[in-house]
Amino acid sequence: MFAHTTLTHAFTLKALSIAVLVAAGGSVAGPAMSDDFYEGKTIEMVVPFGEGGATYVAAQFLRPFLEKHLPGNPRVDVQTRPGGGSILGANWFEQNAEPDGETILFTTSSTSNPYVLDMEEVEYDLAAMRPAYSLPFGAVIYVSPNTGIDSPAGLREPDMPLIYGGIAAAASDLPTLLAFELLDLEIQAVLGFDGRGPARLAFERGETNIDFQFTPAYMSQVVDMVEAGSAVPIMTGGSVGDDGVLSERDTAFPDYPSVHEVYEELYGEAPSGVEWDAYQSIGAATFNYGLTAYLPEGTPDEILDIFEETIAAINDDPEYQEQSMDAIGGYSLLPASEVTESLREALQPSDEVREHLRTLLAEEYDVDF
Repeated sequence: MFAHTTLTHAFTLKALSIAVLVAAGGSVAGPAMSDDFYEGKTIEMVVPFGEGGATYVAAQFLRPFLEKHLPGNPRVDVQTRPGGGSILGANWFEQNAEPDGETILFTTSSTSNPYVLDMEEVEYDLAAMRPAYSLPFGAVIYVSPNTGIDSPAGLREPDMPLIYGGIAAAASDLPTLLAFELLDLEIQAVLGFDGRGPARLAFERGETNIDFQFTPAYMSQVVDMVEAGSAVPIMTGGSVGDDGVLSERDTAFPDYPSVHEVYEELYGEAPSGVEWDAYQSIGAATFNYGLTAYLPEGTPDEILDIFEETIAAINDDPEYQEQSMDAIGGYSLLPASEVTESLREALQPSDEVREHLRTLLAEEYDVDF
């Protein structure tokens, strides 16, 4: 089992309560929106992390396409509000955003995990918010060449202790931490960074030697490191196949094995048991609906309809199709109609998995329930 060190005070969790992440109802009906609804307006896209991470990179990439295809061509202003592993920014959104379509919370499982785990610091209610769209992504785990690791088998006998930097155990780090546990790796996790960007910088400075980045940040920030020989990609989180198992290779990185494959390579059989079920449950929700844009509770259906049409237009935009290959791995945006129910189902693990997660966070990360 791997150890950890926290850079911030230990957080407190209440009893684990898996809740519905998003709800489609509860909006207030209003008049039909005009074709120039957003003309002269500015949309504030709140990213609850520091600059440089996958969420910030993806937000900046999507910004001009939203400005181009939303009716009235509004200005989209990406605002970072880091702190508390994304909780502070999400709390700000809950307290300040109006249901007028002009403020969006763009975030990851760093925000949804604390919510479904009922963390004491959480003041936002994701279940009452309305998802506008999601952007799937992958995750690539890579190491420093100084570790002597050049293949998954090397993870078990590195030349030096492996040190990982992350945000928080209940944040978007959770699938990676669960992968380390599943593979039974000896890794020290140093938590408390304001985002994946700062964690990557710690890797570049040599303060850590194993890291992961989601697709947008990996494509823009890590690929050059790989080409320069200062980072060695080892595996991806994987993707869900037609059988519903998180066992397939990531389509953006077909040359890298998935966590599922690495387990088979190390242990000679497919993963199973509660450790695998926990990884698959959290990993599927994190990767399939990795970046989700939320609108406040009470946002009218008509505004959601605007985003539904806008997302379709962006996906059909040849410039988006071309640029997204290098920027975010070529994934298509998912509109609310394809997200809401699937997220609800993905975030309902079994009682056994819930108890496993509770126990893991309590025993390995000193979390009080």
